[in-house]
Amino acid sequence: MTDCKTAIMKARTVPGSDQLVAQVRAIAERHGTVVADLVSEETIPSDLDRLIVIGGDGTIIGAARQALEHGTPILGVNAGRLGILADFDVESLARHAEMIFGAAPLVREHLVLNIRIIDARGDARFESVAINDCVVTAGPPYRMIELSLMIDDTDGPSINGDGLIISTPIGSTAYNVSAGGPIIQPNVDALVISAVAPHSLAFRPIVAASDTRIQIGVKRGNRGTSLVLDGQATHSFSEGEHLVVESHRKRTQLIGNPESSYWNTLIEKMRWGAPPTYRDRGT
Repeated sequence: MTDCKTAIMKARTVPGSDQLVAQVRAIAERHGTVVADLVSEETIPSDLDRLIVIGGDGTIIGAARQALEHGTPILGVNAGRLGILADFDVESLARHAEMIFGAAPLVREHLVLNIRIIDARGDARFESVAINDCVVTAGPPYRMIELSLMIDDTDGPSINGDGLIISTPIGSTAYNVSAGGPIIQPNVDALVISAVAPHSLAFRPIVAASDTRIQIGVKRGNRGTSLVLDGQATHSFSEGEHLVVESHRKRTQLIGNPESSYWNTLIEKMRWGAPPTYRDRGT
């Protein structure tokens, strides 16, 4: 690719981001044209070849929801607290610039959720996408709620608790894992259904095929019961309504770092299998 059209988006709250943006811009301009400088949540141009996001996972996820329809490959430069999805720092960006801005970048496609809220009349009053997860949460006054669950055409159990999480594989290391759900390798086509604090000894997380159609209804809710997408966007969700959650027809595209491994990310950033600090082994 002789003239790669690139935009750079930075998180609003990254300290020292101007210097980082300047370093990233210098690398990108050696391989094409930087056509836009953006701050998180600003509108992304539709005709980009690459979008570089400087920040943490939240900034990348917000950008990915926007860029989904355009099919723009996204590259994350980690400037956040954890950076599971941000595969690069400035040094690795420079080392792999020829690949990143060339004709054949290492693009990894990831499953995305499509979510609709169906009202009591059967009309879809809201539709959106989620990169990580969609969560039905109890909300104020924080009493236990009761949800119905239907998987494809089969009625599932009622769930009494604080809510329900439907997660994608890349979202499985977020709220899902905190709620006791499994970690799913990103290239596995699957959805995870995990309850939040279920009032049951028998409800366990379920891994479902990616073509599964999941419906969730509110049988008993609170005035603040809500649908939360990727921990960023909140929408009211009331008794008599139900959600339809399916895989989206498109997939988000993240540019990967050839030096990184998902398993190393789990070990180094999520502390997978980290042992206690045994006195006879030091730290």
